[in-house]
Amino acid sequence: MAEKLFTGGRIRKATWDPASRQLDLHWDNQSVLAYKQVPEEVFRRLCSAPNPATYWEDRIAEEYPKAQPMKPIPRPPKDPGDLFGGD
Repeated sequence: MAEKLFTGGRIRKATWDPASRQLDLHWDNQSVLAYKQVPEEVFRRLCSAPNPATYWEDRIAEEYPKAQPMKPIPRPPKDPGDLFGGD
């Protein structure tokens, strides 16, 4: 799974799964939009666009079918000793 974090603009994170070719876009208002059948090149161009939200509007929003957002991969809980400096 490929992921790109954005520091400014309306899109905060883009996640692309090469197996399913699904693109999830995480927005600054906490919403997630998902699209199916998105080629890797489109994800790459989104990640390098000067304004990713404009790229999304021009090249993704009306071009690809919408999908259900992917479920986040659960991360294992940290060992409490790691958090509190245990022996």
